[in-house]
Amino acid sequence: MQPSGVRGWLLVLCLLLLVWQPLGLALAASRLVDAIAIRGVALALVLFLRLLIAALGIAAGIALVAERPYAVAMAKVALGASAAGDLFVYLTPYVPNNRVPGDTPYYIAVSLAYSGVWLMYLVRSRRVRNTFGA
Repeated sequence: MQPSGVRGWLLVLCLLLLVWQPLGLALAASRLVDAIAIRGVALALVLFLRLLIAALGIAAGIALVAERPYAVAMAKVALGASAAGDLFVYLTPYVPNNRVPGDTPYYIAVSLAYSGVWLMYLVRSRRVRNTFGA
C-alpha cells in the first residue's frame, strides 16, 4: 500500500506552517513593536513583510491539509519566502537583535537548512507524490 494523505512528516510540515510560524512571528513582533518608535518605518515594513510571509505559510498549510492540487507549489513558495525573509532580517540592520557577534552565519545556515530540508521533502516524498500527484 502506497502512503498517501496528510500524515507523518507532511502533517508535521502542516503544523509548522499553521502553528509554529505564526507563533514565532507573534513572539518576534511582541518584542519589536516598541522599537518601531525608535527604528521607524523600516522596522514596521519588515514586520509587515514577515506578517505577509506568515500569512502565505498559513495559506499553504491550509491548502496542504485540504489536499488542494496547488498546495505543494504554494508550500514551496512559502518556504522560499520564509528563508528569504529570514536572510533579510539576519543580513540587514533594520531589525534590532541580541545575537552574539559572529553568530549570524549560524542563524543563516540553520534557516537555510530548515527550508532546504522541507523543500527536499516536498520534492522527493512518496506520500506527497501520491497525495497531490506532484
